[in-house]
Amino acid sequence: MLKDKNIVLGITGGIAAYKAAELTREFVKRGAKVKIIMTSNATRFITPLTLQTLSGNPVYTDMFSLSGDWDIHHISLAQSADIIVVAPATYNIIGKIASGIADDLLSTTVTATRAPVLICPAMNSNMYDNPILRSNIDKLSALGYLFMDAGLGELACKADGFGRLPDPADIVEEVETVLTQKDLKEHKILITAGPTRESFDPVRYISNHSSGKMGYALAVMARRRGADVTLVSGPTSLPVPAGVKFAGVSSASEMRDAVMERVEEATVIIKAAAVADFRPSIVSDSKMKKGADRLNISLERTPDIISEVGGRKGDRILVGFAMETENLTANARDKMKAKGMDLIVANELGRPGSGFQHDTNIVKIIDKSGNIEELPLMDKRDVANRILDRILEISGRKGRA
Repeated sequence: MLKDKNIVLGITGGIAAYKAAELTREFVKRGAKVKIIMTSNATRFITPLTLQTLSGNPVYTDMFSLSGDWDIHHISLAQSADIIVVAPATYNIIGKIASGIADDLLSTTVTATRAPVLICPAMNSNMYDNPILRSNIDKLSALGYLFMDAGLGELACKADGFGRLPDPADIVEEVETVLTQKDLKEHKILITAGPTRESFDPVRYISNHSSGKMGYALAVMARRRGADVTLVSGPTSLPVPAGVKFAGVSSASEMRDAVMERVEEATVIIKAAAVADFRPSIVSDSKMKKGADRLNISLERTPDIISEVGGRKGDRILVGFAMETENLTANARDKMKAKGMDLIVANELGRPGSGFQHDTNIVKIIDKSGNIEELPLMDKRDVANRILDRILEISGRKGRA
């Protein structure tokens, strides 16, 4: 998403300036071209040489110096930027921008650009709570400037509270979101992810190997593309994606209830969760002791969530997944037809780089008309984008119907 994008990173004089090095690395790793403006106070916390080495570009600190092409810096940087990111943004720089003051290279460049400006505050918690700052943020937000909320935790001044610079990974994600075309902004997408756990005593449960990575990738990419996203997830170790509504569940019954509560407001439902097909028919109130050499557990079917959704989906688009070990295409088609899906994503367990726990996947996307799109080994976020592309196509056809 960031390949060949021109990012101007503005760094101001706060202790969090050292995190700009990591942020620069993350932008560069994603193929972005990063040009950095530092205020004079920022150079007291981290050297321009460090950031020049990481970005591979000159670092700009002086409004009145000229580049080799005799460009005026604040004009050339403002015009070339796809986005300007101010991180960390101090109380001072936010006040300057809000007051229309342009007395250094960074504030002047911000006032001269037509690109989006993303401001990432970092300061003492009392400063962050100051009503003047809150008023300035409200004023700039109303004018179209973009803000990330400061994080909560221990600050450099040893206080605990809001004021930490957002995590660099979250800043990168927000930049990707800002620069992504919002072609799904008309949609409310409900996504399920992860495994379910079916307990047979307070200690033990039946589950599967799902990591939730595919469902979470779908949530991230749908949000980037402007959708209103709700993620219902079984237990995973993954962080909740920024900007999505989240409901954590454990069992298949809990997932069923969470999904059915939200179906009516959704325009698209994507069932990427690996829901247990069976659960213990009797759950012990206390831990079962070893005792005998064998432990027999009677199982019963769990709710068939996707069939229930398929029976009441109306004009909604329903997408499911099929994990198979044999007869992949035939089994996936049968599942799609039986459960009322518009689209099914099929992958075969055991192929290198595909299936549970991997960051990559190899899938076939099959629609109701029998069309099959076979995708090669891809990052799960790229797979998610291809699935969302197909959803957009189906949505367009339904809109014309």
